[in-house]
Amino acid sequence: MKPRIAIPEPCSFDLEYSGRAFPPYLRAIEAAGGEPIVIPLNSTPEEIARRAASCHAILLPGSRADVDPQKYNASKHPETAQADPLRDSADELLLQDAYNLRKPVFGICYGLQSLNVWRTGTLVQHIETKVNHSVGSKAGMCHAVTVAEDSLLKKDIADTQTDAVPVNSSHHQSAEVVGDGLRAVAYCTDDNIIEAIEGTSPEHYVMAVQWHPERTFEQDEFSSNLFKTFVEAARRWNGEYS
Repeated sequence: MKPRIAIPEPCSFDLEYSGRAFPPYLRAIEAAGGEPIVIPLNSTPEEIARRAASCHAILLPGSRADVDPQKYNASKHPETAQADPLRDSADELLLQDAYNLRKPVFGICYGLQSLNVWRTGTLVQHIETKVNHSVGSKAGMCHAVTVAEDSLLKKDIADTQTDAVPVNSSHHQSAEVVGDGLRAVAYCTDDNIIEAIEGTSPEHYVMAVQWHPERTFEQDEFSSNLFKTFVEAARRWNGEYS
């Protein structure tokens, strides 16, 4: 049986973006040996809970939205995008289920930000440095990240890659204060912006990256490894807890 991965739709108010951005996540899960279980954002809480109960892990994708700054007691920056209450509700229900049962969690871009705020962290609402972090999906690998030696993330780096790993980039926010039970494990080498966080409990696989490995998993070994490690963690959870 393939591990079942719950994944919410990216955005409730921009269907064109969701239709374009969502399929690569589904393909990446499938290529890594998992079965994606889509969580429609118009689902009731009961429906989300029922789908989550049948899954072995959750993946939180990117979004066109930004997390509501009120959730981390901040005033809204002029560059902060509108919030998406339906996506927030889905993420929160999925995260509660995952943390209650120690199901693996993988966050990507907005998924990192959503996870960090849910764990009582805060966000940089608009990155203003010499590095352009929001250059978009067509620019390829945009900058390098430095990865902590003692991290889970380090294990996914291909043997041929150095400590400064090139990544693609399409975000204007990032983690600021890291949430409870999380730690920063990768930084942009040029401006020290947090680019990845992971859980501190060795018994619970929690990983989140600010870049977009779903766009490069077919060409880049590091990106592919992130999905393979996550799906393998889901497979182990299913063997241990189901």
